Amino acid sequence: MPGDEEFIYVNGIDPETGQYAVPPVSVSELAAKVRAKPGAAAVSHTRGPALESFGVPYGVDLNKLGEAGWGIVFYEDTPQEVRNALAPLIELRHGQAGNLFKELDYKKGEQARDWYRRHGATVGTPDPEIVPYYLLLVGPPAQIPFEFQYLIGVDYAVGRLDFATPAEYGQYATSIKAYEGAASLPNKKEITFWGTCHPGDGATNLSASSLVTPLANGIAEAAGALKKPVNIGSGYERALYLGDDATKDRLLATLHGATPPALLFTASHGLAIRAGRANQHSDQGALLCQDWPGFGSVQPGQVLSAADIPDDANVNGLVAMLFACFGGGTPDIDQFLMDLSDAGSSPKLAPEPFVAALPRRLLAHPKGSALAVIGHIDRAWAYSIRPPKMTGAQITYFHNSLRAMLNGDRVGSAISQQFGGHFAALSALLLNAVSPATPETMKPSDRDLVNFWIERNDAQNYVILGDPAVRIRKELLS
Repeated sequence: MPGDEEFIYVNGIDPETGQYAVPPVSVSELAAKVRAKPGAAAVSHTRGPALESFGVPYGVDLNKLGEAGWGIVFYEDTPQEVRNALAPLIELRHGQAGNLFKELDYKKGEQARDWYRRHGATVGTPDPEIVPYYLLLVGPPAQIPFEFQYLIGVDYAVGRLDFATPAEYGQYATSIKAYEGAASLPNKKEITFWGTCHPGDGATNLSASSLVTPLANGIAEAAGALKKPVNIGSGYERALYLGDDATKDRLLATLHGATPPALLFTASHGLAIRAGRANQHSDQGALLCQDWPGFGSVQPGQVLSAADIPDDANVNGLVAMLFACFGGGTPDIDQFLMDLSDAGSSPKLAPEPFVAALPRRLLAHPKGSALAVIGHIDRAWAYSIRPPKMTGAQITYFHNSLRAMLNGDRVGSAISQQFGGHFAALSALLLNAVSPATPETMKPSDRDLVNFWIERNDAQNYVILGDPAVRIRKELLS
């Protein structure tokens, strides 16, 4: 059944209770807190009141690294073994970017505005000759914070690699080099959609009906791009596993086939493990499959976690976009609730921030690495895909990003051009909505304000894990 319009539903299931990790929140209660503390201070302080991004200089082709540039960002104490392990990727990108290749650093605790200033960059007007457009952060979010990644991701195409061992960094680096130099590829020219839809669950009912289905089938009555499925005109086939078909076995088969799809899009609950539990790093963000019968206990056979991806799986050359709570990673502090309360009372989500285990497994797979995983940090708010007072799904930025990746655009530009700009625009709307200078007659309703806030936070928290300069080599797919 659809969710109650008077409440906001948050994806994410607590496996210890089998219930929503965050109970549905009333619109009026949330609106009062957003007005008091909207949580956009970091964006405002970094970018000023306009929050605009003017993009790279005119004429730069973002698919050519010799024009857009490529840089790698290490934290100060990055082990030499990690740097050495990434040498194959660094050499590859240096050869492609030429004079626009740079090795940069990040100093612990550094704010985004100070990083820009130290490297001679100007907020809102990125210049690849100063700081390359494609930036790969190396290391855990405890060393290079997620917030830094969000903020510079408005101007730049930013990805992150974070593994436990130098060998995993090396596996990813050699896999990407091999993929880009291969004469043939292991993937088929297909985009696969997989989305759960549990009875009585407002969150997955919404993501199934207003995200997965429109992307896979199009919306006949829509105007513009959403009228057609994302694969139309691209030469790609489309596979759809929705509701009862979105089982664990089906997803494992997709990741285990002789020819995996070039692009995988999933929408489901992600597991929300309580802070400090022994299994938090291994299971947080794991995908809750259709095998789960609904609210109640969660069993291992109903969840796809990193441990479920065997060594003989076939994910080489795959780009995956996971719409799920904590699908990309987890901050230490509850960002959503911290924005609405005193910092001292903000609950801890984890002892320290971390990247989710499932994408790490896909990106360092021993049989060949996935190219990139686009995931969500913190909770994924499914309500943001269908704002009130709008007709149907408002998911153009999802649609455009997927279309760009199918077209062979680099993953970083496909995500940054859509989600980064969306995040900046929604931040401006939110700040204007709560500004004391805004006339009372122009202030939004509770519902509209909450919608601005949810959409803004949701757009902020999408990140790329992997090299942002990777691209699907569609010319070799069949």
